[in-house]
Amino acid sequence: MDVPDYELPEAAIAQEPIEPRDAARLLVALDPGGTVAHRHVRDLPEILEPDDLVVVNTSRVLPARLRLTKSTGGAAEVLLLEPEPGSAECWEALVRPGRRLPPGTVLEADGEPWLEVGAHLEEGRRRVRLLRPEALDRIGTVPLPPYIHRPLTDPERYQTVYADRPGSVAAPTAGLHLTNEVIDRLRRRGVEVHSVDLAVGLGTFRPVTAGRAEDHVMHVERYSVPASTIEACRGPKRVVAIGTTTVRALESAAATGELEGRSDLFIHGDYPFAVVDVLMTNFHLPRSTLLLLLESFAGPRWRDLYGEALANRYRFLSFGDAMLIGREVR
Repeated sequence: MDVPDYELPEAAIAQEPIEPRDAARLLVALDPGGTVAHRHVRDLPEILEPDDLVVVNTSRVLPARLRLTKSTGGAAEVLLLEPEPGSAECWEALVRPGRRLPPGTVLEADGEPWLEVGAHLEEGRRRVRLLRPEALDRIGTVPLPPYIHRPLTDPERYQTVYADRPGSVAAPTAGLHLTNEVIDRLRRRGVEVHSVDLAVGLGTFRPVTAGRAEDHVMHVERYSVPASTIEACRGPKRVVAIGTTTVRALESAAATGELEGRSDLFIHGDYPFAVVDVLMTNFHLPRSTLLLLLESFAGPRWRDLYGEALANRYRFLSFGDAMLIGREVR
């Protein structure tokens, strides 16, 4: 199948988060054949129904970007992706400039050695070794997407208010809009709120370069779904996933029968969704696995909804607005 594409104007890409969080706009399209409503995330408790179940991804973004230098003074940058099993020192990473950093290169910050570049791995990744256990806390920064050109004054704005277990290298961005007050109002309305953990990594943000979706290889990401969450998903009227990473965690658990592990689940085409009925998600990059997931979930109407959002000056991508969409019935 073709990889979904559309024209995204540079002006539509949000460069900073809106304040307050729940002031983000929300394009609501719950009925596949119904009308579209323009609301705000703060309205979510009134939009959902009692007995609905909301599920969020509580993964926390690591300060995984390390800006370093070679001993000769040349600049280098390392994006830590995932620690090797059983090791706190050795990681898979993306390294720039990769061709100029042979295995054994030691990188520094402020004249002190912090990291050793190791072997080449698949998909442009490298093995690296942290020379000091405090490297992330001392010299690491939260890695913003490359299309964000303005630094954050408050790094916590790239974390959800419920972020808990560190492990991601990108935020589960739909959750950035939720506030504690919105979550409290959901519960008061009778909407249960449960959690999963999916460490957002290369599998989520790696672009699709293949000509056909079937030829794209999905990188594995760690997930964990509490037994209480999967049990709750069997009861409510609708399961509402906050973000595509929440969808991948829930559907991975359903597909494998395993509540935790490593998933390479690639949702596209006529995927047989087993858990999620409603998705709240941001507006995604063209030719991305996230857009493929949305197309699978919502069907071809995603194009009309994106056109509606662009015409009404919605803000796109990580710091942009969101949509609340019901699953297409096949």
